[in-house]
Amino acid sequence: MTVDRLHPSHAASESPTHKRMRRLFLQAGLAVAIPALPVQAAQGRRQLTVATFPLLDEILKAALPAWRRIHPNVDIQIVSRQYGDHHTAMTTALSTAVRLPDVMALESSYVGRFAQGGGLDDLAKEPYRIDRFRSRLVPYAYDQAINRRGAVVAMPADIGPGTLLYRSDLYAKAGLTEADFTASWDAFVEAGIKLKATTGAYLVSNAQTVKDIVIRTGLRPGEGLYFDQESRVLVNSSRFVRAFELARKVRRNKLDARVGAWSNEWAEGFRRGTLASDLSGAWMAGQMANWVAPATKGLWRAAHLPERTFVGYGGSYYAIPRRATPENKALAWELIQLLTLDRAQQFAAFKSQDAFPALLETFDDPFFADPLPFLGGQPARLLWRDAARKITATQVHKQTNFADEVIGTELDNVLDHGKDIGRALADAERLLLRRAHR
Repeated sequence: MTVDRLHPSHAASESPTHKRMRRLFLQAGLAVAIPALPVQAAQGRRQLTVATFPLLDEILKAALPAWRRIHPNVDIQIVSRQYGDHHTAMTTALSTAVRLPDVMALESSYVGRFAQGGGLDDLAKEPYRIDRFRSRLVPYAYDQAINRRGAVVAMPADIGPGTLLYRSDLYAKAGLTEADFTASWDAFVEAGIKLKATTGAYLVSNAQTVKDIVIRTGLRPGEGLYFDQESRVLVNSSRFVRAFELARKVRRNKLDARVGAWSNEWAEGFRRGTLASDLSGAWMAGQMANWVAPATKGLWRAAHLPERTFVGYGGSYYAIPRRATPENKALAWELIQLLTLDRAQQFAAFKSQDAFPALLETFDDPFFADPLPFLGGQPARLLWRDAARKITATQVHKQTNFADEVIGTELDNVLDHGKDIGRALADAERLLLRRAHR
């Protein structure tokens, strides 16, 4: 195994896409790797190269003893880069076929982008036949990797069930029960008004976070977020109007702290009790306990998102580049199966890195019912397991990340400059129409 490392630079301000994968930025002292040329394997030995990013590199290293027991003569070279650098490098590698790894890790939002090209092997075909394992995997995670041509381009490894984390002491001080602020999104915002008046605490870090989830509310299985299957633009619709209206109500009532996620101000808000809730993935509870606000242990609780909205926040996949070394593909597929279909490996990743398993056969383990001290002893993994079973896949368009930016910018225009919501969504629609078929 070869791992090359250097210290990461400070992360830039968070985009909607990066937010879905924010847990990957956050281990204290996290190191990342620079690109490495494959090393020459010793005579009689073989080598697989895996391109990955934090914290998947740690999960892979932990799985190496099990791999060596199966293939003692096959070395694994890990090439780990910071999250953004990794996906940029993989984009280049797929387009040029230069320095292609045998196995490529991908964050969920990039699966859709890469799936539209022909750079990844179709795992539904021989010799992979991934459909044999479909019933063993969380349905939405599997479906998320199916492109519009029906090809399955990646194998899910972990998921991020969405959840609402809230400061139970602050909500109690405002006289609010969980039912008061989870019944609907409107109830959530109304509760925030009472919370702010009573405690002075902000409801959320930024109004954009409310928009990010509400636009995902009520999606049917396979329906796109910004585009339908024919690349028709969907943003000038009641779903987006409602999301913008709720976000505007949050801002007008001064319920958001107007800070960026993962900023110093954001972390201090949780530590000092001036931020009362967070809309995020289940992994956030671990980050809060271990890094963000450990001194607030016992004060937090988890709930389903308002209106029983079930969405995924990030997730990790493994793919095999189509033009990777042919003689290594069988071994690459075997390694992917070890990481994703082996119960012991999935649980090791869950317990060490908060990587919520995509393997359904782990869901019956008593570990899910263990109390979480940071959440006051609440067995919150049962809640997140329930959410994982109810999340539906959304069709990912090749312009999804661009649409994220366009919609975020137009909401800023509404919040900061008073732009009319109808005009903002119409302008977003025109811009996306020009990009839809590129």
